[in-house]
Parts: sequence; C-alpha cells; structure tokens
Amino acid sequence: MSAKRLYIIAGEASGDLHGGNLVRELLKQALGEMKIRAWGGDRMAAAGAEVVMHYRELAFMGFTQVIMNLRTILRNIDTCKRDIEAFKPDAIILIDYPGFNLRIAEWAHAKGIPVHYYISPQVWAWKKGRVHTIKRVVDRMYCILPFEEEWYARYGMKVDFVGHPLLDAIEQEGRNELSPLPGEDGRPVVALLPGSRRQEISRVLPLMVQVARRFPDHRFVLAAAPSVPDAVYESYLKGSSIALVKGRTYDVLRHARAGLVTSGTATLETALFGVPEVVCYSGGALNVWIARRLVDIKFISLVNLIMDREVVRELIQSELTAKRMADELEELLAEGPERLRMIADFTTLREKLGGPGASAKVASAVWKSLHVAA
Repeated sequence: MSAKRLYIIAGEASGDLHGGNLVRELLKQALGEMKIRAWGGDRMAAAGAEVVMHYRELAFMGFTQVIMNLRTILRNIDTCKRDIEAFKPDAIILIDYPGFNLRIAEWAHAKGIPVHYYISPQVWAWKKGRVHTIKRVVDRMYCILPFEEEWYARYGMKVDFVGHPLLDAIEQEGRNELSPLPGEDGRPVVALLPGSRRQEISRVLPLMVQVARRFPDHRFVLAAAPSVPDAVYESYLKGSSIALVKGRTYDVLRHARAGLVTSGTATLETALFGVPEVVCYSGGALNVWIARRLVDIKFISLVNLIMDREVVRELIQSELTAKRMADELEELLAEGPERLRMIADFTTLREKLGGPGASAKVASAVWKSLHVAA
C-alpha cells in the first residue's frame, strides 16, 4: 500500500506549534509511512513535514494590513492551490487562519479533497455567517474550546471537542529540566510577552519598558518570538535592564512570578503555567473602530472568554498606560487576595479545557478517515 499523503496549512506561530505536535502524532500513527507537505514553520519542519512556505510570509494583522497586502494574499492562495494539485493529497488539514484557510477549504471541497479543520476559526466572535460555509465544505471540525461544541450544535453541525493542544505542549515542557535564565541574580522574574507581530510590539513594548523601571526589585525578562529579529526588540530596550531571551518562552514562564502579556494565545499559555498576568492590547485606531462594530464578544483574552467572566484584567487601548499596567502588576506580585484568586481560577480553567491528548485524538481521527476512504 502506498504511503498516505497529507497537506497541512498553518499561517501563524501558534498554528506552527500545534501543527508540529500534530505532524509528530500523525507520523507515529502511520509508523512513518506518510508524506506530509505543509505551509507552516520551523516546528512543523522539525517534526517531519516538508514545509514549502513559512508563516512569516503570511502574517498580516488587522483589517488595514490585510487590505494593503490583498494582492499578495490572493497570489499566495493561488500558489497554494497549484501546490496542492501537484502534490495530490489524500486529505488536507487546515489549522485556524480562517481568512486564508476557508478559501482553500471551499476550493478543495469542490475538487473532492477531504477537508479536516483543526482549531476552529473564532466564528462565534465575528463573521458568524462563516458557519454556513464551514458546514458545507469542512468534512470534520476539531474544536479546542469547550463552548464551541454547543455553539456549532445551534447550527446543526456536529464537531469534535478534543481538548486544548496547549495542554500537550505544557505537559511536555513540565517533563523537561528547568534551565536557568541568562543573568539570574535572585530577584523575582516578571515575564514580558509583547507579541510576535511588529505592529503590536511597537505599541506595547515601550510601555512595558516604562513599567520595568518602576520595579527595581524584580528582573524583567522578555520572551522573544522566534520569527521576530532581535533587532526589532532591541530598538525598544536600549537603556533598560530588560533581558532578551529567544525561543524559550516556556522557560521564562516557568521562572516568572507574574507577567505582562499581549492578547492572543500567550494569555492562555501564561495562565496554564499558573502565572498571574495583566493582558495588554493596543491596536490601530481604524482596526479597533471596525472590530468594536463587528466583534460580538465580552472579552479579548482567551482566559476570560473560556471562563465567561473576568479572571485576568484586560487593559485595552486608552486604558493601556504605564501607570495602569504598573498598578495591576503590583497587586499580582504581592502575596495578597488578587494573586491567590487568580491562581485558583487558573486551576478551574485547566479543568474546563479537558485533559491533554488533543494532537493524538486529531491524528487518530484523520488516520482512520484515510483508511475508511480507501
């Protein structure tokens, strides 16, 4: 029997992380007898996929960035379609990244290629009409947030809640020996996670630098995203004592007593490590104006969305000042009620997300479907 062929598309750093774990599990299921071609990143390549386009070439943030780069995006979609046709996969797996991946899903469905979607687009937040497209063109949807199963059921669609793949990544990290961070000096660590996109870094990191100056008794460590050149961060860190650590976000979080975190997957990662955090977000004025009219959610952070109440403080736009950040951080560093409440809430959050094993569950379902189809 010839080796099965899968095509996987991830367009962001978090998709590459989960895609890497999925590729590893798929190859384990197939005992290596599988060819995987992908759009993704270094983690997927390291796991055994042939990555033909890096997500660095795909990351456009916000409405204005997408409009400005529309020609490039459309060209990338055409390139991807041609590459899939040439590869002739038995199925494709799409990981989040809906603006791009739903177009590929429609095209692949029309071509008769089975479509698996891992990590649902956040259609419950905005563009709810996309659910009808998903129902029509996606053969199997794997959800990672507990409320998504019920949400899809309202539209007559059965999906699989597989648990959150971050639990897999964090469980693996817990088995690793904790390595010291560069320049340790005994002071408690505050983790800075200013994001992986240049636009968000430029808005949030200068404020984080101001906050760090107010806490000389703590050591501030910036967890740099692998896809961002050091020079981007260093241009804002001049004259500060903030340490820059690259490719070791989980190490930084394991050392941290508290964190200042830009909204996104990092807010959930920080919580799952049990690190009290302040969520920071500042976007372009036009993007935020549009989002506030289109997005139907009460919170911006995954932690609060999953818990359906305010667990972590969100400082957004005009609320995001160095003073507010410092005041909130001070409360979390003290051994007081706010810190203890947040840590207890993080335990409940972990329980809501189910146990580890999301990657293995998705790999098993995909592997079985390939053999049923055969």
